[in-house]
Amino acid sequence: MQFSSRAQAIEPFYVMEVAKAASALAREVAHSDDPMVFLNIGEPDFTAPPLVQEAAQKAIADGHTQYTQAMGLPLLRERISHWYDQRFGVQVPASRIVVTAGASAALHLACMALIEAGDEVLMPDPSYPCNRHFVSAAEGRAVLVPTTAQERFQLSADKVQAAWGERTRGVLLASPSNPTGTSIHPDELRRIHQVVQSRGGVTLVDEIYLPLSYEEQFGQTALAIDEHIISINSFSKYFNMTGWRLGWMVVPEKLAPVIERLAQNLFICPSTIAQHAALACFEDESVALYEQRRSEFKARRDYFIPALNELGLTVPVMPDGAFYAWADCSAACAKLGVKDSWDFAFAVMNQAHVAVTPGRDFGTAQTAQFVRFSTASSMEQLQLAVNRLKKLLA
Repeated sequence: MQFSSRAQAIEPFYVMEVAKAASALAREVAHSDDPMVFLNIGEPDFTAPPLVQEAAQKAIADGHTQYTQAMGLPLLRERISHWYDQRFGVQVPASRIVVTAGASAALHLACMALIEAGDEVLMPDPSYPCNRHFVSAAEGRAVLVPTTAQERFQLSADKVQAAWGERTRGVLLASPSNPTGTSIHPDELRRIHQVVQSRGGVTLVDEIYLPLSYEEQFGQTALAIDEHIISINSFSKYFNMTGWRLGWMVVPEKLAPVIERLAQNLFICPSTIAQHAALACFEDESVALYEQRRSEFKARRDYFIPALNELGLTVPVMPDGAFYAWADCSAACAKLGVKDSWDFAFAVMNQAHVAVTPGRDFGTAQTAQFVRFSTASSMEQLQLAVNRLKKLLA
């Protein structure tokens, strides 16, 4: 059987490769005194709130399980529109909102609609690996631009200007970012967008962690800039609906019918049950619970980052959102006598039974010396991990 060059060009998702190894070891040590602690996957330990679960069960019981419009339930699009107004003070018409089968489908649709073969899209290095693969799947090329801690591991307008080439189509940013948990300052994002617009390009911003912002200056949607921003969002992270596979995108009015046509052909519609359930995300009771959980994520960050720094696993920029720690493991590698973050991750997994993610997935700019910790696990699990790492690195 012959495989397409497109399929062969996609690199493995190393996060999942490490996760498979960690799961296999976890089964072996499940009944030992040191069961595996998983700090490698970016998935909240919270599940969907009671009202959301009840809404899903009611949808099934009432027979609301057939196809919806490709753009999503009109009522859900209206609820999302109201949420932008209520939370961010930004007017986003429901006509610009497209409900999708997760943020992944939104990114896929955006790339299919906007990228021609050979187009280049600028992205920060480090950044979430699947984002560049969506570009590749549309026969474009992701151009990773190295960033530094001084830049919060984000692109700047100057770097976008300098990296722009003849084939550049636009930028794909994430704020807050996976793996760093850092955001782009709104003023800098505005300057980046001005550069992109002056070149006739497109600005895509992955905002799936935006509601999990912990600092007011960063917790603002890019949609406040103008109607030309394309924003990608999700019910997975803040709304705790990872396996429900539901997201949305906000696009310019003239792009909406193009996205609709693609969605009709590629996906038909997002999960009907998940859409009916998501309506309950915006009830006051659910929002209050989400905000309580956001406070818990912040408390975990406030404990874990200083603890890593004390261990010599230095986090050069305090995350202002999401639930990640991007830690320099160079000193720890030297202590353990291992070469890089890949070997460090497996040493920690095998010797301390703590699963972390090596930097290999996220780019090439110094990623061999960084690991990503997820702080989406409980405080007890984080404390246990710190104690094990302290013992290992003593």
